[in-house]
Amino acid sequence: NALIQMRENEGLKLKNDLLIKKEIIKDSLEEIKKRAPNVVHEYRQKLHSRISELLDQATVDETRIAMETALFADRCSIDEEIVRLDSHLNQLSLIIEIEEPAGRKLDFLIQEMIREANTIGSKANDLDIIKEVLKIKSEIEKMREQVQNIE
Repeated sequence: NALIQMRENEGLKLKNDLLIKKEIIKDSLEEIKKRAPNVVHEYRQKLHSRISELLDQATVDETRIAMETALFADRCSIDEEIVRLDSHLNQLSLIIEIEEPAGRKLDFLIQEMIREANTIGSKANDLDIIKEVLKIKSEIEKMREQVQNIE
């Protein structure tokens, strides 16, 4: 009985710890969501400025800048990864609540969360977003360590 009670207490603490880490990740993800639309706009402005400098204020081909900006926007779009990571966080909450062993499910989910965070970091092309991704990855890594203790 004492062993069962100890395991239940430890499980509750692990659950609470995972939920706290999940909220930290959600907060960083919200910051990324706010910042993401500005990345393309800032790139367009920088591109326009650089071309103007190179051409000594000559006429800049706005069509070409629009094409380059569209290509950049497509390459650095992180919308899908944000949606998937957010979905994984919601799944985490559901898995934690089930009354059966969930360690393997959580381990797999953590791997998927790391994959999405890595993709966001590699595509973002923005220092503020990368800082948030590093926070997210740190919390996911802590979660991974905790999940190793779950049956």
